[in-house]
This record gives sequence, C-alpha cells and structure tokens, in this order.
Amino acid sequence: MEIVILPTSKDVGRAAAAQIASIVGANPAAVIGLATGSSPQGIYSDLKRRVDADEISFANARGFALDEYVGIPLEHPESYASVITRDVVEPLGFNPSRVRVPDGRATNLEFAAKEYDAAIRAAGGIDVQILGIGANGHIGFNEPTSSFASRTRIKTLAPATREANARFFDTLDQVPAHCMTQGLGTILEARHLVLVAQGESKAAAIAGAVEGPLTSFVPGSALQLHEHATVVIDEAAASQLTLRDYYEYTYANKPNWQRVQ
Repeated sequence: MEIVILPTSKDVGRAAAAQIASIVGANPAAVIGLATGSSPQGIYSDLKRRVDADEISFANARGFALDEYVGIPLEHPESYASVITRDVVEPLGFNPSRVRVPDGRATNLEFAAKEYDAAIRAAGGIDVQILGIGANGHIGFNEPTSSFASRTRIKTLAPATREANARFFDTLDQVPAHCMTQGLGTILEARHLVLVAQGESKAAAIAGAVEGPLTSFVPGSALQLHEHATVVIDEAAASQLTLRDYYEYTYANKPNWQRVQ
C-alpha cells in the first residue's frame, strides 16, 4: 500500500486524477470503478480539466459505479444514477451506454446484484477503482462487519452513514435505509485501488484502514490485502497516522520511474 500525504484537498484530487489519467492514457478502453460522495469530487474536477485540455479522453472507457440506493427513483437528483451522470458521465465525456450503476429499483434485487458482478467480470474486470472512506471506515456501502469475501449485494445503511448523507436530502427520513453495493471481495478484484480522503473527520478511519488490524470492523482495512492500493490524503486526514513521517519520506524519495505526473 502506498500512502501519499499532500498539503491540501485540491492536491489530493490532482494527484489521484493523475493515477487515473495514466491508466486511461495507456488504455483508452480502461474499465473504471466510479465512486460518489464528496471525497472524489476533486478527482473528477481535475480529470475534467485534462479532458478540456485534450490531454485525455473517456469516450472509449467503461465505468461501473460502486453503489446505489435501493428504492430511490431513477430520476431523483440524489440517486447515484443521476449523480454519476451529472458529475462523471457528462463532464468527462463518457459514452452513457458504457457506464453502469447498480439497479436499486429492480424487482429481483438479489438477481440484479449477482448480474452486476457478472457484468464487471464480462467487461474484463475493473482496471482502477476510485474509493472514498466513511468516518466509520466503510468503503462503498460496506458497513462495519462486512465480509472481506462479500460480493455485490443489498446492505442496510448504518445510522451514522444515513446521517452523513442527509446533507444531500431535505430530511434524514428521506435518506434510503438500504443500498446495493459492490462487496469488498468485488472491490479487491480491481487491478488498482485509489482511495482519497480529506479532513480531520476521516483521520480515525484512515488510521484504522492503513495501520490498524485487518478487521471487518474497519472495512477499509481490506486495502491491506491488495497488491496495488494507493491512498491519497491531505494533512488533516493523515493526522492520526503513527508512521506519517515514514510515508512522507518514502513518497519524497520515490524513484522517478515509479512516479505518475
């Protein structure tokens, strides 16, 4: 696991976007795992800058969203289908037919979840998965005690997660109680994981994921099992890391041939 600590949230977005751009530049048909929420917004903003400058194109790329609320109307502005279209597909120039979001409105939710995993495999797997992390350590909507072997499935959102997401709705009662999310096992099959986090509120979750024991109580600790995981965080999110000085030293002395601009 590589830990990259940068001064500001804007720096985080820029550095993580460089990782994505490098992969898509080498393979324009790359399959990208797409996260929602506030954490990856800096990534998408910097990628849009690169698209506008004709440095990169997502026209032939494919995308699979991490998760979706269950029962929320497709046209609702906070359905992740709407969010992905608004924040990713349109500004980055994806072909909408090449981007999928879990079907939280399916009549048979169990079948839809299994079919989503199968679609990812049929596409050749995820080349790079964008991730954020919740204050309780969840990635995707894999709440604490999620199995590291879990596949795309229905989960009940923790009260703290619903409260954190209430800012996107008029009231807490409007936040769905259930979701369809890629499982930790699904996420770990991606060839490269790029997790971003900003702010003091994520510091404990980052410390648990990076330096804590491997435990389902901190789902983000599953990244310790991955051969190519990059964690890009700002100084506030890094504030509880015991080996912070070492991570900064390692990154400062990274060989040029390993660097991504």
